[in-house]
Amino acid sequence: MDALLKNARALTLFPPSVADVDIRITGGLIGETGHHLRPRRGEAVLDLSGMLIMPGMANAHTHLYSALSRGMPSPSTSPRNFVEILKKVWWKLDEALFDEAIHYSGLVGAIDAVRFGTTTLLDHHASPNCIRGSLDLLKDALSHVGIRAVLCYETTDRGGTKRRDQGLEENERFVTENPNNPHFRGTIGAHASFTLTDESLDLLGELASIYDCGVHIHVAEDQADVRDALKRHRLGRTRRLFDHGIIRRRSILAHGVHLERSAFATIASSGAWLVHNPRSNMNNAVGTAPLRWFSPAKSALGTDGFPADMFEEMKFGYFRNAESPHRTEFSRLPQMLQNGQAIVSEFFGQRFGLIAKGCPADLIMLDYHAPTPLTTQNALGHALFGISGGLVRHAMVDGEWVMRDRRILGIDEEEVARMAQAVAKKLWKKLNG
Repeated sequence: MDALLKNARALTLFPPSVADVDIRITGGLIGETGHHLRPRRGEAVLDLSGMLIMPGMANAHTHLYSALSRGMPSPSTSPRNFVEILKKVWWKLDEALFDEAIHYSGLVGAIDAVRFGTTTLLDHHASPNCIRGSLDLLKDALSHVGIRAVLCYETTDRGGTKRRDQGLEENERFVTENPNNPHFRGTIGAHASFTLTDESLDLLGELASIYDCGVHIHVAEDQADVRDALKRHRLGRTRRLFDHGIIRRRSILAHGVHLERSAFATIASSGAWLVHNPRSNMNNAVGTAPLRWFSPAKSALGTDGFPADMFEEMKFGYFRNAESPHRTEFSRLPQMLQNGQAIVSEFFGQRFGLIAKGCPADLIMLDYHAPTPLTTQNALGHALFGISGGLVRHAMVDGEWVMRDRRILGIDEEEVARMAQAVAKKLWKKLNG
């Protein structure tokens, strides 16, 4: 779709920038920016007077399969620690997943994402009893909504060698079948080192090396990961992953709460990304990530399965950081949010996250009526204390509208909610059975 967006106030978070501009969309890209641009024949024109326009957000680590967990029954006995949370909640949920539940998890999660202004998801999927083809189920669901995604399957040894091999095969299949897909790319997924043998880590590292796509893995989320590396392998928290080729260019290391200080610079120099998930860390009471030691240029924000409201994630991260002994500078969380788009750029080979000629037209438009002056100098203050995902009114991906006036195009949201509730009941019954 070719379009001309008039009278926009464009905002990017890092480096912060505010500018009044017209934006021409051509062939899925930003074709031109400037002032007083004249419409061309066949262009749709939208006047954005009084609205903000921003690059679409990226969620650098999530679990779409948790979308139908909202309000699900609690375990009969409360988990006492992080490992029990996994065993009593999340591992029971992922084992109960079936094809229809995977589809609706993806559909519901994608709808939520667009509503909050998130146009790309980096998902970490697990469904041990429905592995083969599971990434295509997600791909199909996300395609209905129109957003982009980098998908992988969460390989683990906790279900035995057969399931591990199926996870490896699902990752490799999806990577090889989507090398140039404009909306979908694949990477190699792994749960966490304490659920993986040395042999499995070797296999994961080999695949990442062959396809130069990195490994998407949980790292040092809880002390259990640390204790396992030291007790069973006599290695530090990251040494084991380095030795097996897991920490490398394009790898996505989620959490990093309990990494040793010396690991941070080495991780950054490898080309890997650290992804902070503040709401999840707080919910699971695993500790506070030492953001002061995260590389500003190689760290991003994820939700770890919470809805993809990246503005809210940024704010949680900011306030949690403010009370941390590892408190870092004011701009760090907005920069981490912006960096999610840099990860997307690495996978898709285009420059995301800017409103500039030649960049993909993944854009969101917000009804933000600033009560005080909004300038380049104070933009981060508005982002942290004023702008929210609930203000997103329109969204486009690849130059195509996916949401107009807060309605997801081509989707009957009431019908999706009705079907999702029915599927959730089946899932919960299976979960408790």
